[in-house]
Amino acid sequence: MHIARSFSRSLLVFKPTRPLQAPSRSYLCHLSKPRHFATTSPTMALNPKFAGQRLHFGQAPGSTAAGVPPAVHTLELFLDYVCPFSAKQFNTFYSSVLPLIKANPKWGSNLEIIFRQQIQPWHPSSTLVHEAGVAVLRLAPDRYWDFSDALFKAQLEYFDEAVANETRNDTYKRLAKLGASVGVDEAQLYDLLAISDKVPEGGHANFGNKVTNDLKLQIRYGRLVGVHVSPTVIFDGIVANDISSSWTKEQWQEWLTKNIG
Repeated sequence: MHIARSFSRSLLVFKPTRPLQAPSRSYLCHLSKPRHFATTSPTMALNPKFAGQRLHFGQAPGSTAAGVPPAVHTLELFLDYVCPFSAKQFNTFYSSVLPLIKANPKWGSNLEIIFRQQIQPWHPSSTLVHEAGVAVLRLAPDRYWDFSDALFKAQLEYFDEAVANETRNDTYKRLAKLGASVGVDEAQLYDLLAISDKVPEGGHANFGNKVTNDLKLQIRYGRLVGVHVSPTVIFDGIVANDISSSWTKEQWQEWLTKNIG
């Protein structure tokens, strides 16, 4: 009882450092929207096993004797394979903007691009297609962007309605065939994705497939930086809200000139 009385007494004498106010209506609205936390420590980090997600053209300056890394800009594209707006942005960027970056030595040397897989679980197939993405990263990282291009072009084949009446493994079989179309070994890709109907000896049920742990890392990164919407673009650690999925080649070119030089 003495502890309870002491605690209640401490509550009575508590004084806030400034007057307490009810949250404003605008603040409450912001809480209902995705919150993006700009940070420089986790942003731009990439697990070496996912190296295929990064593109960098040209030769960046080396580190100084003091160990200071080269000053390279980073553009991160958070995309979902079954999001129409992600497909629109990727298609323009991959087919029209990347050639511009490759052709410009300054842009190529001073900009790295990272494809961030942004799984949107309200579309169940989003998990399956992103599993295929991380499986390609493991088997043939040099084919990752080509596979992503093929998957976005075939996006409608993996929408909710398209997978409603097929088993999970049947969807994986189609994804493995899609991988084969860009040079990934079909059998190996399916082996990484397939779900067994039996519990492995010495294992446990609900184990997932051979890329489940890799997919978890992709999801954790998106949560870490607070990304919710797809597509989202982060430039040098800050969300670039001015970049739209409907941007044309010319708009990207103008933006690159302004921000890279």
